[in-house]
Amino acid sequence: MSNVKARPESEAPDAVVPCCPPLSERPFTAEEAARTARMFKALGDPVRLRLFSAVASHEGGEACVCDISDVGVSQPTVSHHLKKLKEAGLLTSERRGTWVYYRVEPSVLAAMGQLLAVR
Repeated sequence: MSNVKARPESEAPDAVVPCCPPLSERPFTAEEAARTARMFKALGDPVRLRLFSAVASHEGGEACVCDISDVGVSQPTVSHHLKKLKEAGLLTSERRGTWVYYRVEPSVLAAMGQLLAVR
């Protein structure tokens, strides 16, 4: 399992916040639309989608950067893409020693699934 502990949002500047209600529930506000667009834009890049998938499918829902960097680009490029995924609210990270561990919060996957659910 993970050593990542839930922290209050005030203590975690990169804390993940579920984006929006399902599309079929009501029209998005401007803020919800902007937040959702950032998420989908981040996932619109094949390397980022592979990294996101690698983290999400890794045992325990988190992965060390050392375990997910084989996506066909250099390490600095991997770091750039992971940063973009964090900025979009799709990943959180924690440094442990010399390595950084990335995590997809279950609430993000649930919110993304619910966003596209048809009721």
